[in-house]
Amino acid sequence: MKAKHILVASLLVSSSVWAADEAVENPVTENGVVKVEWQDPSSFRDIRSSGEMKTRFEKRTFEQLTKNLNKEASKILKPEQKLEMVVTDLDLAGDVRPTFGATTNDIRVVKDIYPPRITFSYKIVEGDKVVMAGDEKLTDMGFMYSINKMNDKPYRYENALLTSWLKDTVKPKL
Repeated sequence: MKAKHILVASLLVSSSVWAADEAVENPVTENGVVKVEWQDPSSFRDIRSSGEMKTRFEKRTFEQLTKNLNKEASKILKPEQKLEMVVTDLDLAGDVRPTFGATTNDIRVVKDIYPPRITFSYKIVEGDKVVMAGDEKLTDMGFMYSINKMNDKPYRYENALLTSWLKDTVKPKL
């Protein structure tokens, strides 16, 4: 009888943990002058965690990328302008590989054959007026050679990719 109760309790706990990992269909992150809709993250090329619950990893990744994007966009946009993006694909630098029992977590291997990529549409608005709009498909094939290797900030390659886009594409047109 006791084993039956333990089995029922474990099923309830595992189903509640499973339900807690359900992702929001199209999460939206907002920080300062930047608003990003992450469209269908389950179809993104590579948004895999090496050892964290998928929804937590996605949420943290999206918030960090939005935060850095806001930091850089604030330097470029006029005070009354706002950047709105819809991200349709994200491929983080590197590739997640299993460790085969060495640890309980997988490991993200970053090599130049796994560059960061991001596909999105964007618009810069000023009040109700669209100042600039477009679609982008960014990839940095030289990401391993264009950034300080001593930088240990999370998502440094993806942040560098988006920062370069802001400086090279958006800033000259504004």
